[in-house]
This record gives sequence, C-alpha cells and structure tokens, in this order.
Amino acid sequence: MITLAHYLTLAALLFSIGVVGVVLRRNALIILMSIELMLNAVNLTFLSFAYYRQQLSGQVLVFFVIALAAAEATVGLAILVAIFKKQGTVDVDELRFLRG
Repeated sequence: MITLAHYLTLAALLFSIGVVGVVLRRNALIILMSIELMLNAVNLTFLSFAYYRQQLSGQVLVFFVIALAAAEATVGLAILVAIFKKQGTVDVDELRFLRG
C-alpha cells in the first residue's frame, strides 16, 4: 500500500534534485528545467495532501501552479532566445551585459 509518506518522500527527492540543478548548473536552460522540477514536486505534495484529506483545495492550487509554470517557461525561454541571439551562449557566467 502506498501511503502519504511515500508521495512526500518522492516530492522531497524531486525538489532536492531541482535545488541541486539550480545551484550547481550554469546553463540557463538547465536552471529553468530545475525550477520546473521543483514546481512539479510542490504539485505532487499538494495533490498528495488533497487526496488523503479528501479536499479539492489542493487540486485548485495545482491548477494555479501549472498556469504559473507555463507562464514562467514561456517568458524564460523568450528571454533566453533573445540572450542567445545577442551573446551566442546561455551560460550564466558569461552573461555580462545584464549587469547594471
């Protein structure tokens, strides 16, 4: 039988992988993917609690997080394409023109 602890452990593992990806990687595309992985871990947590408490509120929150993730991916990828056209790279260490 799969319990709530199994889902929460999986969510914590996914979130940890996402944090490691954001901290250690220098490629902006990998950083965006890691942020998406962290948002999906939060979605799994919301859905797990919603299922085990038999409430709809967690599923509503997941809907809003998915909408936020879609908007973040759209804007983030558009910015990355513009940066790649100007600089020729998406390595965050090489992006010097963004400094004020």
